[in-house]
Amino acid sequence: MRRINPEHIKGIIEMINQGPYFVLLNMVVTDLGIGYCRVECKLENKHWNPFGTVHGGVYTSLIDTAAYWASYCEIEEDAGYTSLDVQVDMLGVAQKGHLVVEGNRIKVGRSVCKSEAVIKDTSGRILAHGTSKQLVTTGGMQTISQAAASMGYIALPPKFIYTD
Repeated sequence: MRRINPEHIKGIIEMINQGPYFVLLNMVVTDLGIGYCRVECKLENKHWNPFGTVHGGVYTSLIDTAAYWASYCEIEEDAGYTSLDVQVDMLGVAQKGHLVVEGNRIKVGRSVCKSEAVIKDTSGRILAHGTSKQLVTTGGMQTISQAAASMGYIALPPKFIYTD
């Protein structure tokens, strides 16, 4: 039997939160587990469109991020992983404050995964909902070890702990 290694989760959250795009958008993964990911974003004027509300691209990035990581814990350790698509329904506008995004796995397959995510403001008002499909790759494309190397990490702890 295998279970997710908490030290791997701690290391992966630390690593991805230092990614340049995450820093640019003020995105922070605050929780990651089997079938689930939580992302938070403190809004600033850099997130605004010309009308003074959050740009739809910010919502799309947040949905894609939470959906992507919601399936991560269930794919094989050496598998690669990349987004195939993202579909977002904009349901409300935000101008300032803090966004909370919860991603949940819908299905994890051998080659394609599907997840969804919902963006809410701190009052619980739903601002956007979306789904995303992710391609599980073979042959060493888009692996976490490649991401770790590009971020300057020597290695992350093993993803899984195996027990009898």
